[in-house]
Amino acid sequence: MNALRATLAGRRPLVLRLRFQLLGGLLFAIVLPLLARLAHDPNVIHTVNLQATVIACAVAHLTGFFVYRRIATFPGVASTGYILSTFLFAYGAVFLVIFFARIDYSRFQAAGSFLMSTLWYFGHTIATRSLETYRLAIVPHGNVDEIEKVGQVRWVRLRSPRVKPDNVGGVVVDLRADLPQDWERYITDCALSGIPVFHVKQIAESLTGRVAIEHLSENTLGSINPNLAYFKIKQMVDWWGALAVLLFGTPLFALIALAIQLDSPGPVLFKQQRMGYRGRTFTVYKFRTMYHVEVGMDLNRAITRQGDARITRVGRLLRKTRLDELPQIINILKGEMSWIGPRPEAVVLSRWYEAELPFYRYRHIVRPGISGWAQVNQGHVAEVDEVLEKLHYDFYYIKHFSPWLDILILLKTVRTMITGFGAK
Repeated sequence: MNALRATLAGRRPLVLRLRFQLLGGLLFAIVLPLLARLAHDPNVIHTVNLQATVIACAVAHLTGFFVYRRIATFPGVASTGYILSTFLFAYGAVFLVIFFARIDYSRFQAAGSFLMSTLWYFGHTIATRSLETYRLAIVPHGNVDEIEKVGQVRWVRLRSPRVKPDNVGGVVVDLRADLPQDWERYITDCALSGIPVFHVKQIAESLTGRVAIEHLSENTLGSINPNLAYFKIKQMVDWWGALAVLLFGTPLFALIALAIQLDSPGPVLFKQQRMGYRGRTFTVYKFRTMYHVEVGMDLNRAITRQGDARITRVGRLLRKTRLDELPQIINILKGEMSWIGPRPEAVVLSRWYEAELPFYRYRHIVRPGISGWAQVNQGHVAEVDEVLEKLHYDFYYIKHFSPWLDILILLKTVRTMITGFGAK
Protein backbone atom coordinates (compact mmCIF):
# COMPACT_ATOMS: atom_id res chain seq x y z
CA MET A 1 0.00 0.00 0.00
CA ASN A 2 2.98 2.29 -0.53
CA ALA A 3 1.25 4.71 -2.93
CA LEU A 4 -1.82 4.99 -0.71
CA ARG A 5 0.16 5.41 2.50
CA ALA A 6 2.42 8.05 1.00
CA THR A 7 -0.58 10.07 -0.14
CA LEU A 8 -2.32 9.87 3.21
CA ALA A 9 0.80 10.58 5.28
CA GLY A 10 -0.03 14.26 5.65
CA ARG A 11 -3.49 13.43 7.10
CA ARG A 12 -2.20 11.16 9.88
CA PRO A 13 -2.55 11.90 13.60
CA LEU A 14 0.66 12.80 15.44
CA VAL A 15 1.13 9.28 16.89
CA LEU A 16 1.20 7.82 13.36
CA ARG A 17 3.77 10.22 11.96
CA LEU A 18 7.31 9.04 11.36
CA ARG A 19 9.01 11.63 13.54
CA PHE A 20 6.91 10.58 16.55
CA GLN A 21 7.74 6.90 15.96
CA LEU A 22 11.44 7.56 15.44
CA LEU A 23 12.02 10.04 18.30
CA GLY A 24 9.90 7.96 20.66
CA GLY A 25 11.79 4.84 19.64
CA LEU A 26 15.19 6.47 20.22
CA LEU A 27 14.17 7.73 23.67
CA PHE A 28 12.65 4.39 24.62
CA ALA A 29 15.40 2.17 23.19
CA ILE A 30 18.55 4.23 23.77
CA VAL A 31 17.90 6.62 26.66
CA LEU A 32 15.97 4.29 29.01
CA PRO A 33 18.64 1.52 29.10
CA LEU A 34 21.29 4.23 29.48
CA LEU A 35 19.46 5.80 32.46
CA ALA A 36 19.09 2.35 34.04
CA ARG A 37 22.83 1.77 33.66
CA LEU A 38 23.68 5.22 35.09
CA ALA A 39 21.39 4.65 38.08
CA HIS A 40 23.59 1.70 39.01
CA ASP A 41 26.93 3.45 38.32
CA PRO A 42 26.88 7.14 37.25
CA ASN A 43 30.60 7.16 36.46
CA VAL A 44 30.18 4.57 33.69
CA ILE A 45 29.11 7.37 31.33
CA HIS A 46 32.78 8.33 31.00
CA THR A 47 33.86 4.88 29.76
CA VAL A 48 34.67 4.44 26.09
CA ASN A 49 32.88 1.11 25.78
CA LEU A 50 29.52 2.55 26.91
CA GLN A 51 29.87 5.57 24.64
CA ALA A 52 30.71 3.30 21.67
CA THR A 53 27.75 1.05 22.53
CA VAL A 54 25.31 3.96 22.67
CA ILE A 55 26.45 5.13 19.22
CA ALA A 56 26.26 1.56 17.84
CA CYS A 57 22.76 1.09 19.29
CA ALA A 58 21.62 4.38 17.75
CA VAL A 59 22.97 3.28 14.35
CA ALA A 60 21.31 -0.16 14.69
CA HIS A 61 18.01 1.40 15.78
CA LEU A 62 17.98 3.86 12.87
CA THR A 63 18.88 1.06 10.44
CA GLY A 64 16.12 -1.17 11.78
CA PHE A 65 13.60 1.66 11.68
CA PHE A 66 14.25 2.65 8.06
CA VAL A 67 14.39 -0.96 6.84
CA TYR A 68 11.17 -1.71 8.73
CA ARG A 69 9.42 1.34 7.29
CA ARG A 70 10.53 0.49 3.77
CA ILE A 71 9.40 -3.14 3.79
CA ALA A 72 6.15 -2.25 5.58
CA THR A 73 5.03 -0.32 2.49
CA PHE A 74 4.81 -3.51 0.42
CA PRO A 75 1.51 -5.40 0.15
CA GLY A 76 0.72 -8.29 2.42
CA VAL A 77 3.11 -7.22 5.18
CA ALA A 78 1.64 -7.64 8.66
CA SER A 79 3.66 -4.97 10.40
CA THR A 80 4.08 -6.77 13.75
CA GLY A 81 5.21 -9.92 11.97
CA TYR A 82 8.47 -8.35 10.78
CA ILE A 83 9.48 -6.12 13.69
CA LEU A 84 11.50 -8.75 15.57
CA SER A 85 13.27 -10.11 12.48
CA THR A 86 14.05 -6.63 11.11
CA PHE A 87 15.60 -5.31 14.33
CA LEU A 88 17.37 -8.62 14.93
CA PHE A 89 18.92 -8.22 11.49
CA ALA A 90 19.89 -4.56 12.13
CA TYR A 91 21.37 -5.06 15.60
CA GLY A 92 23.04 -8.31 14.55
CA ALA A 93 24.74 -6.65 11.58
CA VAL A 94 26.02 -3.67 13.60
CA PHE A 95 27.33 -5.71 16.52
CA LEU A 96 28.83 -8.32 14.21
CA VAL A 97 31.00 -5.51 12.83
CA ILE A 98 31.89 -4.45 16.40
CA PHE A 99 32.75 -8.06 17.32
CA PHE A 100 35.10 -8.58 14.38
CA ALA A 101 36.62 -5.12 14.94
CA ARG A 102 37.36 -6.22 18.55
CA ILE A 103 35.71 -3.13 20.01
CA ASP A 104 34.70 -3.48 23.65
CA TYR A 105 31.01 -2.78 24.28
CA SER A 106 28.38 -2.83 27.04
CA ARG A 107 26.30 -6.00 26.77
CA PHE A 108 23.63 -4.54 29.07
CA GLN A 109 23.17 -1.48 26.87
CA ALA A 110 23.18 -3.54 23.66
CA ALA A 111 20.68 -6.14 24.89
CA GLY A 112 18.49 -3.53 26.55
CA SER A 113 18.42 -1.35 23.45
CA PHE A 114 17.45 -4.27 21.20
CA LEU A 115 14.72 -5.41 23.60
CA MET A 116 13.28 -1.91 24.03
CA SER A 117 13.38 -1.25 20.26
CA THR A 118 11.24 -4.29 19.51
CA LEU A 119 8.89 -3.56 22.42
CA TRP A 120 8.41 0.06 21.31
CA TYR A 121 7.41 -0.81 17.74
CA PHE A 122 5.31 -3.80 18.78
CA GLY A 123 3.43 -1.62 21.26
CA HIS A 124 3.11 1.32 18.88
CA THR A 125 1.79 -0.84 16.04
CA ILE A 126 -0.78 -2.62 18.20
CA ALA A 127 -1.91 0.58 19.94
CA THR A 128 -2.40 2.53 16.69
CA ARG A 129 -3.76 -0.25 14.48
CA SER A 130 -7.35 0.99 14.77
CA LEU A 131 -6.27 4.47 13.60
CA GLU A 132 -5.00 3.17 10.24
CA THR A 133 -8.24 1.88 8.76
CA TYR A 134 -8.41 3.15 5.17
CA ARG A 135 -11.72 4.17 3.61
CA LEU A 136 -11.80 4.59 -0.16
CA ALA A 137 -14.75 5.64 -2.33
CA ILE A 138 -15.43 3.91 -5.65
CA VAL A 139 -16.87 5.52 -8.78
CA PRO A 140 -19.34 2.87 -10.07
CA HIS A 141 -18.24 2.76 -13.71
CA GLY A 142 -15.79 0.61 -15.63
CA ASN A 143 -13.82 -2.33 -14.25
CA VAL A 144 -14.08 -1.66 -10.49
CA ASP A 145 -16.13 -4.61 -9.20
CA GLU A 146 -13.14 -6.86 -8.44
CA ILE A 147 -11.38 -4.26 -6.29
CA GLU A 148 -14.12 -4.45 -3.64
CA LYS A 149 -13.14 -8.08 -2.96
CA VAL A 150 -9.70 -6.98 -1.78
CA GLY A 151 -9.40 -6.63 2.00
CA GLN A 152 -7.41 -4.13 4.11
CA VAL A 153 -9.74 -1.26 3.07
CA ARG A 154 -13.30 -0.17 3.82
CA TRP A 155 -14.93 0.42 0.44
CA VAL A 156 -17.62 3.05 -0.08
CA ARG A 157 -19.49 2.75 -3.39
CA LEU A 158 -20.65 6.16 -4.58
CA ARG A 159 -24.26 6.45 -5.64
CA SER A 160 -24.41 9.93 -7.13
CA PRO A 161 -21.93 12.46 -8.55
CA ARG A 162 -23.73 15.19 -6.59
CA VAL A 163 -22.69 13.92 -3.13
CA LYS A 164 -19.09 14.12 -2.01
CA PRO A 165 -17.95 11.31 0.32
CA ASP A 166 -17.09 12.08 3.94
CA ASN A 167 -14.01 10.85 5.78
CA VAL A 168 -12.39 8.91 2.90
CA GLY A 169 -8.72 8.77 2.00
CA GLY A 170 -9.36 8.96 -1.73
CA VAL A 171 -11.56 8.12 -4.69
CA VAL A 172 -10.92 5.05 -6.86
CA VAL A 173 -11.93 5.22 -10.52
CA ASP A 174 -11.30 3.29 -13.71
CA LEU A 175 -9.66 6.07 -15.71
CA ARG A 176 -9.76 3.94 -18.87
CA ALA A 177 -13.55 3.68 -18.78
CA ASP A 178 -15.82 5.93 -20.82
CA LEU A 179 -17.22 7.95 -17.92
CA PRO A 180 -20.36 10.12 -18.11
CA GLN A 181 -19.66 13.85 -18.07
CA ASP A 182 -21.18 14.38 -14.61
CA TRP A 183 -18.80 11.78 -13.13
CA GLU A 184 -15.83 13.35 -14.97
CA ARG A 185 -16.72 16.72 -13.42
CA TYR A 186 -17.08 15.00 -10.04
CA ILE A 187 -13.55 13.50 -10.26
CA THR A 188 -12.13 16.88 -11.26
CA ASP A 189 -13.87 18.56 -8.32
CA CYS A 190 -12.49 15.92 -5.93
CA ALA A 191 -8.94 16.52 -7.18
CA LEU A 192 -9.36 20.32 -6.91
CA SER A 193 -10.68 20.01 -3.35
CA GLY A 194 -7.67 17.96 -2.27
CA ILE A 195 -9.22 14.46 -2.30
CA PRO A 196 -6.73 12.03 -3.93
CA VAL A 197 -7.98 10.24 -7.05
CA PHE A 198 -6.49 6.80 -7.77
CA HIS A 199 -6.68 4.66 -10.89
CA VAL A 200 -8.20 1.29 -9.96
CA LYS A 201 -5.21 -0.59 -11.35
CA GLN A 202 -2.82 1.44 -9.19
CA ILE A 203 -4.78 0.61 -6.03
CA ALA A 204 -5.12 -3.08 -6.98
CA GLU A 205 -1.34 -3.30 -7.39
CA SER A 206 -0.70 -1.59 -4.05
CA LEU A 207 -3.09 -3.89 -2.18
CA THR A 208 -2.35 -7.27 -3.82
CA GLY A 209 1.34 -7.12 -4.77
CA ARG A 210 0.55 -8.17 -8.34
CA VAL A 211 0.92 -6.33 -11.66
CA ALA A 212 -1.34 -7.43 -14.52
CA ILE A 213 0.02 -6.44 -17.95
CA GLU A 214 -2.18 -6.13 -21.01
CA HIS A 215 0.60 -4.57 -23.08
CA LEU A 216 4.20 -3.62 -22.36
CA SER A 217 4.04 0.09 -21.63
CA GLU A 218 5.93 2.46 -19.39
CA ASN A 219 2.62 3.45 -17.77
CA THR A 220 2.31 -0.09 -16.46
CA LEU A 221 5.87 -0.92 -15.50
CA GLY A 222 7.49 2.47 -15.01
CA SER A 223 10.37 1.21 -17.14
CA ILE A 224 10.81 -1.79 -19.40
CA ASN A 225 14.20 -2.53 -17.78
CA PRO A 226 14.75 -2.95 -14.03
CA ASN A 227 17.17 -0.77 -12.05
CA LEU A 228 20.53 -1.50 -13.72
CA ALA A 229 22.66 -0.05 -10.89
CA TYR A 230 21.07 -2.34 -8.31
CA PHE A 231 21.20 -5.18 -10.84
CA LYS A 232 25.04 -5.08 -10.76
CA ILE A 233 25.24 -4.67 -6.96
CA LYS A 234 22.82 -7.52 -6.45
CA GLN A 235 24.88 -9.85 -8.65
CA MET A 236 28.02 -9.12 -6.60
CA VAL A 237 26.22 -9.66 -3.28
CA ASP A 238 24.71 -12.89 -4.64
CA TRP A 239 28.13 -14.25 -5.58
CA TRP A 240 29.83 -13.51 -2.26
CA GLY A 241 26.82 -14.80 -0.33
CA ALA A 242 26.83 -18.05 -2.29
CA LEU A 243 30.57 -18.48 -1.71
CA ALA A 244 30.10 -17.98 2.07
CA VAL A 245 27.26 -20.53 2.20
CA LEU A 246 29.33 -23.03 0.20
CA LEU A 247 32.29 -22.68 2.58
CA PHE A 248 30.36 -22.79 5.87
CA GLY A 249 27.53 -25.10 4.80
CA THR A 250 29.63 -28.06 3.63
CA PRO A 251 28.92 -30.21 6.75
CA LEU A 252 25.16 -29.70 6.30
CA PHE A 253 25.40 -30.58 2.60
CA ALA A 254 27.25 -33.80 3.49
CA LEU A 255 24.56 -34.82 6.03
CA ILE A 256 21.76 -34.17 3.52
CA ALA A 257 23.59 -36.15 0.82
CA LEU A 258 24.04 -39.09 3.21
CA ALA A 259 20.35 -39.02 4.20
CA ILE A 260 19.27 -39.04 0.53
CA GLN A 261 21.50 -42.02 -0.28
CA LEU A 262 20.26 -44.02 2.73
CA ASP A 263 16.62 -43.23 1.95
CA SER A 264 16.40 -44.27 -1.72
CA PRO A 265 18.64 -45.38 -4.60
CA GLY A 266 19.80 -42.85 -7.16
CA PRO A 267 22.05 -39.80 -7.47
CA VAL A 268 22.22 -37.21 -4.69
CA LEU A 269 21.69 -34.27 -7.03
CA PHE A 270 18.76 -33.71 -9.36
CA LYS A 271 19.62 -31.93 -12.60
CA GLN A 272 17.16 -30.37 -15.02
CA GLN A 273 17.19 -27.94 -17.91
CA ARG A 274 15.49 -24.70 -16.88
CA MET A 275 14.71 -21.46 -18.68
CA GLY A 276 16.78 -18.62 -17.26
CA TYR A 277 18.07 -15.09 -17.67
CA ARG A 278 17.27 -13.57 -21.07
CA GLY A 279 15.59 -16.80 -22.16
CA ARG A 280 18.78 -18.90 -22.03
CA THR A 281 18.56 -22.49 -20.86
CA PHE A 282 20.81 -23.78 -18.09
CA THR A 283 21.16 -26.84 -15.86
CA VAL A 284 19.73 -26.34 -12.39
CA TYR A 285 21.01 -28.35 -9.42
CA LYS A 286 18.87 -29.49 -6.49
CA PHE A 287 19.02 -32.21 -3.87
CA ARG A 288 16.98 -35.14 -5.20
CA THR A 289 13.62 -35.37 -3.43
CA MET A 290 11.93 -37.96 -5.67
CA TYR A 291 12.56 -41.53 -6.66
CA HIS A 292 14.91 -41.43 -9.61
CA VAL A 293 12.94 -41.20 -12.89
CA GLU A 294 13.73 -39.54 -16.20
CA VAL A 295 11.50 -36.49 -16.76
CA GLY A 296 12.77 -35.46 -20.19
CA MET A 297 10.25 -33.35 -22.11
CA ASP A 298 7.19 -35.11 -20.63
CA LEU A 299 4.86 -32.32 -19.51
CA ASN A 300 3.00 -34.39 -16.89
CA ARG A 301 6.20 -35.65 -15.30
CA ALA A 302 7.62 -32.13 -15.18
CA ILE A 303 4.74 -30.96 -12.95
CA THR A 304 4.92 -31.73 -9.22
CA ARG A 305 1.43 -32.08 -7.82
CA GLN A 306 0.01 -32.09 -4.29
CA GLY A 307 0.88 -35.39 -2.53
CA ASP A 308 3.01 -36.57 -5.48
CA ALA A 309 3.78 -40.28 -4.92
CA ARG A 310 7.26 -39.86 -6.40
CA ILE A 311 8.45 -37.80 -3.39
CA THR A 312 10.65 -39.72 -0.93
CA ARG A 313 10.46 -39.51 2.89
CA VAL A 314 13.62 -37.42 3.11
CA GLY A 315 12.50 -35.46 0.06
CA ARG A 316 9.29 -34.41 1.77
CA LEU A 317 11.25 -32.87 4.63
CA LEU A 318 13.71 -31.19 2.26
CA ARG A 319 10.86 -29.70 0.24
CA LYS A 320 9.04 -28.43 3.32
CA THR A 321 12.16 -26.65 4.63
CA ARG A 322 13.37 -25.67 1.13
CA LEU A 323 16.77 -27.25 1.87
CA ASP A 324 16.53 -29.10 -1.46
CA GLU A 325 17.24 -25.76 -3.16
CA LEU A 326 20.70 -25.28 -1.59
CA PRO A 327 22.78 -26.80 -4.45
CA GLN A 328 21.58 -23.91 -6.61
CA ILE A 329 24.36 -21.86 -5.05
CA ILE A 330 26.40 -23.52 -7.82
CA ASN A 331 24.12 -21.78 -10.32
CA ILE A 332 24.57 -18.49 -8.46
CA LEU A 333 28.36 -18.80 -8.59
CA LYS A 334 28.11 -19.49 -12.32
CA GLY A 335 26.05 -16.29 -12.81
CA GLU A 336 22.94 -18.22 -13.92
CA MET A 337 20.76 -17.50 -10.87
CA SER A 338 20.27 -15.13 -7.95
CA TRP A 339 19.21 -15.67 -4.35
CA ILE A 340 16.01 -13.69 -5.04
CA GLY A 341 14.09 -13.60 -8.33
CA PRO A 342 11.35 -15.36 -10.33
CA ARG A 343 11.66 -19.13 -10.01
CA PRO A 344 13.12 -20.79 -13.14
CA GLU A 345 10.73 -23.23 -14.80
CA ALA A 346 11.56 -26.46 -16.57
CA VAL A 347 12.05 -25.84 -20.29
CA VAL A 348 9.02 -27.92 -21.23
CA LEU A 349 6.81 -26.00 -18.78
CA SER A 350 8.22 -22.64 -19.81
CA ARG A 351 7.43 -23.30 -23.47
CA TRP A 352 3.90 -24.38 -22.53
CA TYR A 353 3.34 -21.22 -20.46
CA GLU A 354 4.78 -19.03 -23.23
CA ALA A 355 2.23 -20.48 -25.65
CA GLU A 356 -0.66 -19.90 -23.21
CA LEU A 357 0.21 -16.62 -21.47
CA PRO A 358 1.01 -13.23 -23.08
CA PHE A 359 4.31 -11.65 -22.04
CA TYR A 360 5.40 -14.73 -20.05
CA ARG A 361 8.93 -14.35 -21.46
CA TYR A 362 9.23 -10.90 -19.89
CA ARG A 363 9.94 -12.53 -16.51
CA HIS A 364 13.34 -13.59 -17.93
CA ILE A 365 14.54 -9.95 -17.89
CA VAL A 366 16.04 -10.59 -14.42
CA ARG A 367 17.99 -13.59 -13.19
CA PRO A 368 15.82 -16.36 -11.74
CA GLY A 369 16.08 -16.92 -8.00
CA ILE A 370 16.08 -19.61 -5.35
CA SER A 371 13.22 -17.73 -3.70
CA GLY A 372 10.93 -15.04 -5.07
CA TRP A 373 7.95 -12.73 -4.50
CA ALA A 374 5.52 -15.25 -6.02
CA GLN A 375 6.86 -18.15 -3.92
CA VAL A 376 6.51 -16.39 -0.56
CA ASN A 377 3.02 -15.11 -1.40
CA GLN A 378 1.55 -17.92 -3.44
CA GLY A 379 3.58 -21.10 -2.97
CA HIS A 380 4.11 -23.81 -5.59
CA VAL A 381 1.70 -23.74 -8.58
CA ALA A 382 1.46 -25.55 -11.90
CA GLU A 383 -1.89 -24.96 -13.64
CA VAL A 384 -2.16 -22.18 -16.23
CA ASP A 385 -4.62 -20.03 -14.25
CA GLU A 386 -2.37 -20.22 -11.18
CA VAL A 387 0.71 -19.49 -13.27
CA LEU A 388 -0.99 -16.33 -14.61
CA GLU A 389 -1.38 -15.09 -11.03
CA LYS A 390 2.23 -16.07 -10.38
CA LEU A 391 3.26 -14.08 -13.46
CA HIS A 392 1.55 -11.01 -12.02
CA TYR A 393 3.63 -11.43 -8.85
CA ASP A 394 6.77 -11.71 -11.00
CA PHE A 395 5.88 -8.50 -12.83
CA TYR A 396 5.39 -6.73 -9.50
CA TYR A 397 8.87 -7.86 -8.44
CA ILE A 398 10.41 -6.58 -11.67
CA LYS A 399 8.59 -3.24 -11.41
CA HIS A 400 9.64 -2.74 -7.77
CA PHE A 401 13.10 -4.30 -8.18
CA SER A 402 14.99 -2.98 -5.14
CA PRO A 403 17.02 -4.05 -2.09
CA TRP A 404 14.01 -3.33 0.15
CA LEU A 405 11.80 -5.82 -1.65
CA ASP A 406 14.64 -8.38 -1.62
CA ILE A 407 15.03 -7.95 2.16
CA LEU A 408 11.29 -8.50 2.62
CA ILE A 409 11.39 -11.64 0.45
CA LEU A 410 14.38 -12.89 2.46
CA LEU A 411 12.46 -12.44 5.73
CA LYS A 412 9.37 -14.10 4.26
CA THR A 413 11.54 -16.98 2.98
CA VAL A 414 12.81 -17.67 6.51
CA ARG A 415 9.20 -17.82 7.69
CA THR A 416 8.35 -20.11 4.76
CA MET A 417 11.20 -22.46 5.67
CA ILE A 418 9.85 -22.68 9.23
CA THR A 419 6.17 -23.12 8.31
CA GLY A 420 6.59 -25.09 5.05
CA PHE A 421 4.13 -22.77 3.24
CA GLY A 422 3.44 -23.76 -0.38
CA ALA A 423 5.52 -26.97 -0.36
CA LYS A 424 4.49 -29.93 -2.50
